[in-house]
Amino acid sequence: METFIKQTSGSAAGWERAGLEWLAEAEESGGARVCRILGVAEDGLELELIREAAPSKAAARAFGQALALTHDAGAEAWGSGPAGWRDNGFQGPAGQQLALQLGAWKAWGRMYADARIAPLVGKVQGLAAADRDLFERLCGRLRDGEFDDDDAPSRIHGDLWAGNVLWTPDEAVLIDPTSYGGHREDDIAALALFGAPHLREIVEGYVQVHPLEAGWQERVELHQLHLVLLHAVLFGGGYVNQALAIARRYA
Repeated sequence: METFIKQTSGSAAGWERAGLEWLAEAEESGGARVCRILGVAEDGLELELIREAAPSKAAARAFGQALALTHDAGAEAWGSGPAGWRDNGFQGPAGQQLALQLGAWKAWGRMYADARIAPLVGKVQGLAAADRDLFERLCGRLRDGEFDDDDAPSRIHGDLWAGNVLWTPDEAVLIDPTSYGGHREDDIAALALFGAPHLREIVEGYVQVHPLEAGWQERVELHQLHLVLLHAVLFGGGYVNQALAIARRYA
């Protein structure tokens, strides 16, 4: 098996390893394929090298089915990290990583407001007082449970944009997770954020295994807001306006 060394170290390396191993546990029950960890080197993680190919519609549909089973593997609580991980996590690219607050919340909406939205809003530069009030109104609705449902915490990838799904001729392989106990719609929304290939087939496969809650299409942008705000903090520009537009829609 061909390998490569991913340059990472310390707690960040431990966080990535914990997420990959946690997601990989679901493979035994049909969950999505995860990049193999083959060793730990002084300068990073030794990972299998994925030889990429153009994805087919059949592979995308199979990935959707497998992703649903990964989610169904579940998590200890809303906001809980991978099994055995006791610190906060990390989010964002290497060299620009921010803390990802972990814990145990009783409901998704309160976790999403307190640990995903509010901390990032506090770091966005240039927001007017009215803008911050807008986000606080949205957080209030989230904390009140207006967007909660009866689903249990899912074992999510947490940063499932198109670049973190590598395709071989036969299957999709997950890399670079920010894994925690979250809402399954978070990963679906992340796939849509930057245009995952064959998204319709991915969703078709997903709902064959685990139907999504009614109205999920109307909540896609809400579930994208965490990643949009992360980009607003790191890169500014149009991501700030995008985050504000999402907040206006749901506040």
